[in-house]
Parts: sequence; structure tokens; C-alpha cells
Amino acid sequence: MKFCQHCAAPVVHHIPPGDDKLRYCCLQCDVVFYENPRNIVGTLPVLGDRVLLCRRAIEPRYGLWTLPAGFLENGETTLQGAIRETLEEAGAVVLPEDCSLYTLFNLPDINQVYFFFLATLRHEDFHPGVESLEVALLREDEIPWDELAFSVVRVTLEQYFADRRDTRFPVRMFDLRHTPQRQLQATLTSSSSASDSIIPVPAAS
Repeated sequence: MKFCQHCAAPVVHHIPPGDDKLRYCCLQCDVVFYENPRNIVGTLPVLGDRVLLCRRAIEPRYGLWTLPAGFLENGETTLQGAIRETLEEAGAVVLPEDCSLYTLFNLPDINQVYFFFLATLRHEDFHPGVESLEVALLREDEIPWDELAFSVVRVTLEQYFADRRDTRFPVRMFDLRHTPQRQLQATLTSSSSASDSIIPVPAAS
């Protein structure tokens, strides 16, 4: 950022009084421009024993498979954004009463937070949106595990299929960070299930 959005004066990058972090600041009108983590919201749409996945038609990770998700818009709740992204990317309609928070991922290294809602599809009415090459309902043995776009998607799918076998679907929160060896690792930091241990979960990069 070079100029103030309010008065067009040059901005400086410094630590404002009473703060402890570098911020973009306008010395002309004393405005501080805060940069905060971006929220990504999506769903894990299921029908019976199948999960709805989209193959990406955009970068990054063009051609790889993912769950329908995208950036939260101003004025939306996380659930509203997840439902909108599901319609835009997968052409699938999910209703709020058919959704529940399922996984939450903190990615402090890239300043992002992911929210995935477990969503029940009522029918097989879906189609690729402009950001998807194709959309498919897939069973566990049909998931293209080596062609998944993001680690958060892999961990969410692995948790879901394990939960299906136990017929319990607790809400879990993970921290996703790189180890000193540059391996990406998802650490389970919170769970609504008393039987879950707080342990690291390997995640593909």
C-alpha cells in the first residue's frame, strides 16, 4: 500500500503508538490500515456414502479436486458463505438446516482460516460452476487421493470417512503448520469428542 484510501496521502509502514506490529499508517489523517486473516468457507456435501467433489478450473491447483469453498464475503455469515460457494462451484443447493460445522483449520503461516460445514444433499441435482471443470459424487474408494488440491481437504475427507465408520461426527479444530523439515502437519487442537486425543495429523503439502 502506497497511498491512503481516505486522503490519498502517502502511507508509511511502522508500528503505531500503543501497538506492537508493523502497520500501514497514514500520518496525514492518522488512519491505520489493518491486515487481518482471510476466512475461507465451504462444505463437505454428502449423499449416502458419497461425497461431492469439484475439479478446479482455476489456479492455484488447476485440475485438482477439492471441496466447494471460497473466500467469505462482507456481510455474510460463515454458513451463508459456505452455502453460496457450494452453489457457485458445484451447482448444488444445500439448506442451512442440513448443515453443521465440521472442521476448522488455522493456517497462521499464510494468514487464513478455513471453515467446513458437513452438509447433506437431498438429491443429485448439481453441475459444474465456472470455477469447476467437473463435479462428481464419489465413494471413499473412488476419491482421487493423489489429486487433491489442498491439505485441508484431505484431512477433512479422512476425518469424515473415519467418522462414518464410528457414526459420530464431532467438530474438530486443527492448526496447520510446516515442520522444520518443511513437512506440512495438521495438529488437532480441539474436538467436541471426548475420545479424540490432541495429536499431530500428517497432511500432504
